[in-house]
Amino acid sequence: MNSLLSRQIDKYLKKEGADLLLNQDFINAINDSYNNYDEQLKMSQRAMKISSDELYEANDKLRLETINLKEINKNLEEIINSMAIKSTLNEIENEKDLVEKLKKQTIEIISINKQRETLLKDLEEQNQELNEYAHVVSHDLKAPLRNIHTLVSWFIEDNKGRIGDDCLNSLNSVLLNVEKMDLLIKGILEYSTIDKLETSDRLVDFNILCEEVLKSFHIPLNTKVYIPSNLPKIYGNTIRFKQIFQNLIDNALNSMDKEKGVIEIGYKDQEEDYLFYIRDNGKGISSKYFDKIFNVFTKLENNNNSSGIGLSIVKKIILFYSGKIWVESKENEGSTFYFTLSKQHGTT
Repeated sequence: MNSLLSRQIDKYLKKEGADLLLNQDFINAINDSYNNYDEQLKMSQRAMKISSDELYEANDKLRLETINLKEINKNLEEIINSMAIKSTLNEIENEKDLVEKLKKQTIEIISINKQRETLLKDLEEQNQELNEYAHVVSHDLKAPLRNIHTLVSWFIEDNKGRIGDDCLNSLNSVLLNVEKMDLLIKGILEYSTIDKLETSDRLVDFNILCEEVLKSFHIPLNTKVYIPSNLPKIYGNTIRFKQIFQNLIDNALNSMDKEKGVIEIGYKDQEEDYLFYIRDNGKGISSKYFDKIFNVFTKLENNNNSSGIGLSIVKKIILFYSGKIWVESKENEGSTFYFTLSKQHGTT
């Protein structure tokens, strides 16, 4: 019998002098329960011991690993602190160098800006002087030229039949050179006053403008000029815009050498500006002159009707309107002059 059960029977069921009859089956069932309890308790104790041993071993390993980690962390901190000190020192030195460089660059920029402002001021004064000079020259030279032209014309008219051919040719040469000089002076005056023109701006219909410009030319019967019907309207100065088309169309007409001449005016609507072009099938231009032709007084051939200023006037006007101009050409095939006009001045 289970020892615990035996003690409890002796204590609680068997009284001194008492005659108790106990049911053996009941005692056996209780005894089995006690034995089962004992076995489970021993198993639990054994399992707890095993778990405790394993836990102790695991804790011991963790303790050792913790010590190792602490040592590693300590070493890492020392390395990082050392690196931080060096990095800080380097950063301080670099910052000092950077401050000095920025200080020098700032001084240089201020100096450059002062020089630029001085230069711009000098240029403005020179431009003003040149503009005044151009007006003076145009006035002082035009009057004598007109007098010379008038006197020579009268002399030829009054002495018809009495002067020889050589003398007549010389006098006509004088008239021709006077006209060239007058054209040159006019061109200089126009060029110098392009950005000083004080007239009201408005919305300009380029179809109407081109029609008016074409009326000022004598278009040869063998030359056709094509203009689209949907040219844009751009806000700006009518006179300046007319000068662009007058000079470029005049350039196209003067370059025409084909039996059937064609001049085409067109444009392309771009995101920020309008791209215009004036194309002809004339003589064409050598690529070595592409940049030079926009300079003042540049002429590709000896043309008495050209002052050499027309294309430079065109370029100056286009730059005034924040645009660009360039040429594409092949000799004996023709030329196309492209230019842009910004939309920022206002369009519809």
